[in-house]
Amino acid sequence: MVLMARLGEENNEQSIIDWQKIDTILLDLDGTLLDLNFDLHFWLEYLPLVYSEKHNISHQEAKNIIRPMLNAEMGKLSWYCLDYWQDKFDMDIIQLKQNISHLIQVLPHVEEFLKQAKINNKKVILATNAHRKTIKLKMSIAPLEGYFDDIISSHDYGFAKQEQGFWSQLVAELNLNKERTIFFDDSLDVLKSARQSEIKHIVAISKPSSQKKSKTLPGFVNIVDFSEILPIKMATL
Repeated sequence: MVLMARLGEENNEQSIIDWQKIDTILLDLDGTLLDLNFDLHFWLEYLPLVYSEKHNISHQEAKNIIRPMLNAEMGKLSWYCLDYWQDKFDMDIIQLKQNISHLIQVLPHVEEFLKQAKINNKKVILATNAHRKTIKLKMSIAPLEGYFDDIISSHDYGFAKQEQGFWSQLVAELNLNKERTIFFDDSLDVLKSARQSEIKHIVAISKPSSQKKSKTLPGFVNIVDFSEILPIKMATL
């Protein structure tokens, strides 16, 4: 018989992945492969702190200014664009990220998953909203780049992953067989967009940050980490 990895439960029904039916693995970066704590701390704590020092206001006052600005761009390509925020805040955003780069961490079981994917000849694609400068910084700290067959940033296409324009270009560029593709992400809006584009297999990451409790994303199979869907290798008994 074929061994298949358990995905956990969705609506109290057990779900599984038959890895023999998967050729391509699409992976988000932040909150899927890397600990989202870095990004949350940067945007919600560290950036306001630097902003407060620059403008001689309190940390809380800076938060009150920055949070609405971030919320206004949520889900748009501009939200992920370092150049956009550098212009808005008149600060070197990538340098500020480098200042706290020690917080960049790989999530549990990610490297084991990636190793098994490559050993079993799966095509592994990083598909992220992260800006190319951010990707470069994070790969210098968390060297996962060697596992990827390709790295796609939404900035390459001019559409965030929340938009169908991203998926249409991705499918065309990769000549993607959507029936034999699996996609992992921690954003509900992105997951819904992938489903709308007819990606066959979709999995939600319910614990993107090591500092936050897991939270189920409704309507999708959820996993806390990749240990729940290992091993990738199938064996005939």
